[in-house]
Amino acid sequence: MSATVLSTESAKQASLNLVEGHQGKQALNDVLVAYRANRRQGNAHTKSRAEVSGSGSKLWNQKGTGNARMGSKRSPIWSGGGVVFGPKTRDWSKKTTKNVRKLAFRTALTARITDGAISTIPSFSISDGKTKSFVSAVDALSTAKKTLIVGSFDELTFRSARNVQNVQLISAEEVNAEQLLLYPQVLVIADALPILARRTAV
Repeated sequence: MSATVLSTESAKQASLNLVEGHQGKQALNDVLVAYRANRRQGNAHTKSRAEVSGSGSKLWNQKGTGNARMGSKRSPIWSGGGVVFGPKTRDWSKKTTKNVRKLAFRTALTARITDGAISTIPSFSISDGKTKSFVSAVDALSTAKKTLIVGSFDELTFRSARNVQNVQLISAEEVNAEQLLLYPQVLVIADALPILARRTAV
């Protein structure tokens, strides 16, 4: 079994609707920013002087002690005081429309096909479910440090890939623009091409 580089011509023959020219770059940027922003937890939180514990009483008289004027030990300049302009819990998530996500996916797919980074394979399965067999099969198809394999897989194949960090198996329905750009080598199983064609249809 060998991999065949997916060219622009063969992609069109497979009914993949590619992007022409510079169309879709802004959509791709917006979607990538949204993906990464949506993974942010946003739970960093520091306490201001209104939130830290401590008395609000004036520490000493305004005049006569020789000390600097000080109103509260919760002041930021004191140890244990509040934090000035520190991070607060917030929602970093961003929303993108369905059409923008679709255009971004088409743009990423077009870029990878143009770069020659996407190849097609007839099938891919590991019958014994062993990691060693999985690694050998991937090494025979790809020389890249990280590889994405797109298609449908049985349980044994998924099991054999669980401990391999640099290879990801994903279905054609779930793969997104960020994943297409993240992996230097993308292998697409032949039966996944019609699904990708449907996802890129205008």
